Amino acid sequence: MNHEDISRSLAARGTVRTLRQPEELPLLRDHLLRLDRDSRYDRFHGFMDDSFIERYAEKCADDGTVVIAYIEGGVVRGAAELHPPDQSPDSLPEIAFSVEACVRRQGVGSILFRKLIAEARSKGYHSLRITTGVQNQAMRALANKFGAHLTFRHGESTGNIDLTAQPQPEPVKPAIVTPADLARAMIGFNRAYWKLLLRMYGWGRTA
Repeated sequence: MNHEDISRSLAARGTVRTLRQPEELPLLRDHLLRLDRDSRYDRFHGFMDDSFIERYAEKCADDGTVVIAYIEGGVVRGAAELHPPDQSPDSLPEIAFSVEACVRRQGVGSILFRKLIAEARSKGYHSLRITTGVQNQAMRALANKFGAHLTFRHGESTGNIDLTAQPQPEPVKPAIVTPADLARAMIGFNRAYWKLLLRMYGWGRTA
């Protein structure tokens, strides 16, 4: 299934949009609280209790973090976060992702990644930082897919995504026309021409 097919499939079941701040940020909190133990460990690089997640969501509502969410039935099932550069020690905007188990392997992560990169470019950012746990194979593969170069240190994978690197369109292959193609084209043209002529003069109409 290609990207467009995945987008249509997800659109049929839910929506992908930016959460309104601050009134919709509790939806992010509830989503993060629903993550299973392993997913919570991957998302926060260690197991974090409920009180930490509640404080974290409150902070996102206050510091200008952009949250793009995948929503089904009014419930956030996946989220992509774009944290402003002034929250980072190296002044790079940082991104983070989380997807609940019930919607994994359905392209949610890829859709959120694309939407978040588009949002970052619209803000004029040139580079993004992403950090994930070494054991989070799915996120590492997704980051690599979008051009992140990850390095490993202290149990974490950290990398940058260069937003100035634009994907190059595939070259258009020149069409090769054979004599048989020309013959078929001429036959088709002649048939179309005679049908048009007959309609103009009223010939061949059924009674």
